[in-house]
Amino acid sequence: MRVSVKWLSEYLDLNDISPVELADQITLTGIEVDDVTLPSLTLDNLVVGEVLTAEAMEGSDHLNVTTVDVDQDESKQIVCGAPNVKAGQKVIVALPGARLPNGLKIKKSKLRGVESNGMICSLQELGFSDAVVPKKAEDGIYVLPYDAKTGHSALPYIGLDDAFIELDITPNRADALSMRGVGYEVAAILSQQPSFPDVTVSEDESENIDDYISVAVDDKKDVPVYKMRVIKDVTVQESPMWLQRKLMNAGIRPIDAVVDVTNYIMLEYGQPLHAFDYDALDSKSIRVRRAEQDEQLVTLDGQERRLNPGNLVITNGEKPVALAGVMGGENTHVTSETKTIALESALFESSVIRKTAQALNLRSESSARFERGLNTAAIETALDHAAQLIADLGNGQVISGVARVEAIQPENKKVTITLDRINQALGTELVMDEVVHLMHRLGFETETATNSLTVTVPPRRWDIEIEADIIEEVARLHGYNRLPATLPHSESVPGELSHKQQRVRDTRHFMEGAGLSQAISYALTTNEKANAFSRAEGEPVKLDWPMSEEHQALRKSLLSGLLDNIQYNVARQNRHVGFYEIGRVFYPVSDSKLPDEVTHVAGALTGSRIETNWQESEQSVDFYAVKGILEEWFDVIGVAEEISYEPSKAYSELHPGRTAEIRWQDQVVGVIGQLHPQLADERDLKETYLFEIDMDALLDTEKEPLIYSSIPKYPGTSRDVAFVVDETVLHDTVLSVMKAQGGKWLKSIRLFDLYQGENIEQGKKSMAYSLAYQNPEATLKEEEVTSDFEQLKAALVEKLDAEIR
Repeated sequence: MRVSVKWLSEYLDLNDISPVELADQITLTGIEVDDVTLPSLTLDNLVVGEVLTAEAMEGSDHLNVTTVDVDQDESKQIVCGAPNVKAGQKVIVALPGARLPNGLKIKKSKLRGVESNGMICSLQELGFSDAVVPKKAEDGIYVLPYDAKTGHSALPYIGLDDAFIELDITPNRADALSMRGVGYEVAAILSQQPSFPDVTVSEDESENIDDYISVAVDDKKDVPVYKMRVIKDVTVQESPMWLQRKLMNAGIRPIDAVVDVTNYIMLEYGQPLHAFDYDALDSKSIRVRRAEQDEQLVTLDGQERRLNPGNLVITNGEKPVALAGVMGGENTHVTSETKTIALESALFESSVIRKTAQALNLRSESSARFERGLNTAAIETALDHAAQLIADLGNGQVISGVARVEAIQPENKKVTITLDRINQALGTELVMDEVVHLMHRLGFETETATNSLTVTVPPRRWDIEIEADIIEEVARLHGYNRLPATLPHSESVPGELSHKQQRVRDTRHFMEGAGLSQAISYALTTNEKANAFSRAEGEPVKLDWPMSEEHQALRKSLLSGLLDNIQYNVARQNRHVGFYEIGRVFYPVSDSKLPDEVTHVAGALTGSRIETNWQESEQSVDFYAVKGILEEWFDVIGVAEEISYEPSKAYSELHPGRTAEIRWQDQVVGVIGQLHPQLADERDLKETYLFEIDMDALLDTEKEPLIYSSIPKYPGTSRDVAFVVDETVLHDTVLSVMKAQGGKWLKSIRLFDLYQGENIEQGKKSMAYSLAYQNPEATLKEEEVTSDFEQLKAALVEKLDAEIR
């Protein structure tokens, strides 16, 4: 928001404070100031001149030799290249010695042998951007009003004798997106009461608004307030200089008196307005509704927009004439032929306007204000002010009455808070009178009791609703720099990590001990990467206003980020890389705006886990190396006995023959596998192995307590068994059969040989296991072990069709 200090001084007495000091005060009270600009400090020798003569220069197709009166002893001869320079004009003249904003220093010179004693300036040469220069002055000089005083400084006529304060308005302070809102803010800072001119409308009582227009809305949640006035017999002409000056200095191009008034009122009140050519509406009925699928509208910028039910449109009862809250339609815009104006002032649902502006990439000053909220008490006041101003500037007449739909009425809010709560939060020792005085500076009425304060908040400060908001207002007006630096008072309580926190810390130590380095990836990524490696249903959670396309959705897996890190390192000649990450993933919840956040641990390894040295040969990372890391970790957190692995082809990003889901208590808690070779080629990676596990599922569940048992006094014994089974039989399946049928003395099972090849039938494999038996209370008898062992072998034959070797 670019604030004109001269405009602000129309409401307040700013004689005793400089623009820089005022900017400092605004910053101290919580609104950031980006910059303070004082053009007059760098611009001098700019005066009003009257063009006496203007003749084409001989031998030139565009230069003119002019004689300009600047109220000095003699007129100045100036060579000017502007196509619109004419005798009788009042213009801006830079005399020799002047320095323009672009660094050009004006001095006497000769152009094609003709002496030139200065320069007739365009607005662009004085620092105005092309986007704000009026159309009549786009390709030439800017012509001042004929009553401009010759020889006087030209700065006041174009507003460059002003000072400008650039405010960086946060979303919660949208009230400061208007001059009146800033006026209230500065009044509170300076302990003044702002003075705003009264708004009165001179209506033509001979005609009523009902004879011209009626308004209706389909959904009052989309459009809580919609009002319209009609101004007849208008002559659309150029805006007066004061209005053009205010708009240009606010960064808005003057168009004509009608459009300029709507922009001026938007700047003053923060209330966007839109003017329709009443006759072009071709209807006496205005209906506000959602757009139909693929409905089309050509907006004021000449672009054809294809709409959908997510957009809100203003219609003449049938066809759209404007995109509500964003931009008007080309078919009803005001032209020089317009005689009757239909003027709209409304409140639209902010989320609808935001989504429309984002989807169509069509942000405007109006949409920015609708998105952040409006002062409901100013909707009709702004409409009245604009209608009367259009009538005054266009010699028109305001029709009596307002066509309206109002589902809500402006209401004051009451917030009650105790003095103790304020002082406790701020660490201050304020008394009630001081707090009441601060509220009165803001223009808030108050009621006090013994220790409580009830503050009446007007609609212009719709950001204030709860106790914390009142505390913030007290803090910033009292002065953040005056708040005492005190430590909070609380009892010292010995702290300790929860079971889950300790396990997360143990996991970090374990993974680093296993040779993996910790990585921290950004939770926001692309839509494609957010969905990768996850079997969770639903689209990822997306941001309404992403910083970039690379950061627009919340991840559903940690693996995409780890792969990016692996790829980054391999591209820089780090061939042997192992990363792990502990972080949150985000799953969409259908009946909630917030996602479900789950803590995962994931890892990615590529290259060699042991490099060639004088003792050992190189060993590349493979599936079983990664599985071994996980098995040891499962043992550390106490769930190894219940973990099983099941081959899976459900992950398109992983190798279909080298991927397994990790199951615990009959639920899938993770995945381990090799990156699909095609994806590895795309990323220029060699074999890369990945794992990801839901830590919350494993750590949030109650575990059986560990019970110490002494070392057995009695010796155990062992048996070996080898058999041939189908190659599709899983090790986990074999283990489950052995554990179920191995007898009560079976303590451990170890696979020590796996063979396929010569002397083994194709499609079969040979597996050999060592079984350990032990009775902690007595020495095992041979017949007890033999009986259990024979039972186990019989079960293998029966359940797995095994051939005992």
